[in-house]
Amino acid sequence: MVLGPESTGKSTLCAALAKHYDTIWCPEYARQYLHENGTKYVYEDLLTIAKGQLDGEDEAIAAAILAKRNGKAIDKIIIDTDMYVMKVWCEYVFNNCHTNILEQINARRYDAYILCDIDLPWTPDEMREYPDEAPRKELFTIYKEILMNQNTPWGIVSGIGEQRTKNAVRLIEKLIQA
Repeated sequence: MVLGPESTGKSTLCAALAKHYDTIWCPEYARQYLHENGTKYVYEDLLTIAKGQLDGEDEAIAAAILAKRNGKAIDKIIIDTDMYVMKVWCEYVFNNCHTNILEQINARRYDAYILCDIDLPWTPDEMREYPDEAPRKELFTIYKEILMNQNTPWGIVSGIGEQRTKNAVRLIEKLIQA
């Protein structure tokens, strides 16, 4: 599971990790939703986005099961964004969180979390909202505190380009062995 503030390379990292491990990955649904419906959103839209993210996870899991049945050795699925991200988004923007999102945080289990560091420069994108350094630091701290207060192994990945991917692979191997 890969999470972190916007413009920290989550999607790029997930694609690179999926390639490295020759596995399936689940993209962040919010980007698709906002691309299709516009970047102006309301609180209820975040529940729709959360459900779309969960559907994507379930589809990735089903695809991995099918691939295993067909003889492909899949032992990892890479997931870009989870309900912790949805919780933070809801609370940061609307100071409230949908009960369904909180329930899914308790229901879903992952082998490890990778928190993307804010060491990458912020890159403009029509879907990004927080170009200033202060919100990026604040959001990073929120994610870090969430991960510190749950039981799944986790770590922070830093670095630029291929080095970030290599650092993530080392971190995954360390976390999965722990």
